[in-house]
Amino acid sequence: MSIPTDLKYTPSHEWARLDADGSVTVGITDHAQELLGDMVFIENPSVGRMVAAGEECAVVESVKAASDVYAPIAGEVIAVNEAIEAEPQRLNEDAFENWLFRVKPAHAADLDSLMDAVAYQAAVDAEAH
Repeated sequence: MSIPTDLKYTPSHEWARLDADGSVTVGITDHAQELLGDMVFIENPSVGRMVAAGEECAVVESVKAASDVYAPIAGEVIAVNEAIEAEPQRLNEDAFENWLFRVKPAHAADLDSLMDAVAYQAAVDAEAH
């Protein structure tokens, strides 16, 4: 399982990356896509939607189950990945390359409250036992 060290993570298996323009790109982790299996449908939030940290804002559906995706931080959705909506299976190929949506953070410092790669690995390990 891959856990890039340059990203932040949530206990619900989302990743967040601070981009050069100050926006935050959000996706689901490699662990999440492994648990879900073959992706068949993705519903992203609408551009312009205000989301709260921890709010259900997207859905990923696999042949096994549908799962909510939660906003890792509060802010405004400024972009969605239409390519991933058209080809959801790309999440299975590379969960960290294929993002879901981008948020303009309400407070950039909120990223500091998310887990780093070491803490996320520990959470995944604890979940497995």
